[in-house]
Amino acid sequence: MKFSKLQFQSARIRRHFTRFTWGGAWAAQLPAQTRQNLTHFFYDGLFSAASDKIVLTYITIYILSLGATRQQIGLLSSLSNLTAALLLLPAAMLVERTGERKKITLFGASGSRLILLLMALLPFILHRTNLLIWIILGFALLREGFNNLGFPGWMALTGDIVPIEGRGRYFGTRNFIMGVAGMAAALLIGQMITQIGEPLGYQVAFILAAVLGVISMSFFARIKDPLAEDKTLHQIQSNFKDIFVSLRGQKHFILFCVFTAIWNFSINVSGPFFTVFMVDTLHFTAAMIGVATVSNTIANLLVQRRIGSLADRWSNRNVAIIFLFAIPFVPLVWGLWARQYWQVILIEAISGLFWGAYNLVNFNTLLTHTPVKQRARFSAFYQIVVTLSLAGGAALGSILIAKIDFPGVAVTSAIGRWLAAVFFLLLVHDPLPPTDAFEAEPQQVLSEEIPET
Repeated sequence: MKFSKLQFQSARIRRHFTRFTWGGAWAAQLPAQTRQNLTHFFYDGLFSAASDKIVLTYITIYILSLGATRQQIGLLSSLSNLTAALLLLPAAMLVERTGERKKITLFGASGSRLILLLMALLPFILHRTNLLIWIILGFALLREGFNNLGFPGWMALTGDIVPIEGRGRYFGTRNFIMGVAGMAAALLIGQMITQIGEPLGYQVAFILAAVLGVISMSFFARIKDPLAEDKTLHQIQSNFKDIFVSLRGQKHFILFCVFTAIWNFSINVSGPFFTVFMVDTLHFTAAMIGVATVSNTIANLLVQRRIGSLADRWSNRNVAIIFLFAIPFVPLVWGLWARQYWQVILIEAISGLFWGAYNLVNFNTLLTHTPVKQRARFSAFYQIVVTLSLAGGAALGSILIAKIDFPGVAVTSAIGRWLAAVFFLLLVHDPLPPTDAFEAEPQQVLSEEIPET
């Protein structure tokens, strides 16, 4: 009797968790294949978030531990974004011409994870020399290129995986579990690195990140493309001229891209140097940086699950304006005040609240500006603007850091962000009607690896 009751409880728990992977009971009436896609996409996000969080949190410290300079870190940020900009439109064209959205996404993910593994193994082969540093920097550039190669295909496929009536609930759940996974990974890996020491601890961490990435890909590979049986439904014989011509008449999208350029340029004036500041000036360990990252993630999770309903009442644009003017205070306080460990944790927690709210509404705003049938190309345009502006910001930051040090670039970044906020307030408005927007996870879409500070 007890055994049968235990079986019943076990089956009930499994049933509830399966519904959790769908984002709730709303999906119970969907076809079985659609529900399976939701579950596979859920697990893909979980393992991908853990893998990416390890890389995003510790890649700069890893390269610094090998002997890289602050200027080389800034150069890496700049060149990685330039490389991405060169790949995005060809990737969008490839998606439109072949319709192989899933295969192209998996190819980009596979290349990224392979390069990550090579970055971890190379110091076992080469001694710590200037040559090793430059090769690692080159691998980091190549990894970023693979990530962006898969972006247009991922963007085009995502909208067809999740039915529109449950996208908010599904992505809210998926975002939450991704945040928890990323938080746990950053904290545990930080402790591991501190115990093992550098650079070996970072090498082990990146090997684990590559393994988690492969697990993520195994779930993504099981997703059935809803349009796979009839590729003519999403094949477009596009060329560069056609793609650029499609921008005509897209005033709202163009103004949104101009704002995006100013905003991301300003962010990356200081963006590459927060971790450098924590390591070189504040002398934080990997574990301490991991805890700071976790404080950001916890705050991010707390606000994202509530901000959706607020945006429904006030509109995405109005909520975005509030946080566009709030976010610049974060680098300002970083540059002028942060000197103690507790201060950094407090600032990162506030940063997580601000960025968690802004990222959600910003991605929804982007989707209101991108036509459904041309989402691959318009998302590529947008990402090119992001990457080029990030490259320019990192280049300027690399010059300024040697002259005005970290406090100076932090204040410069804050001023630029406020200018971008004013531009958005005055000139960026939603097109009417926004018929094809859906909610999704912002941290998964943007691959520029901006520190949320």
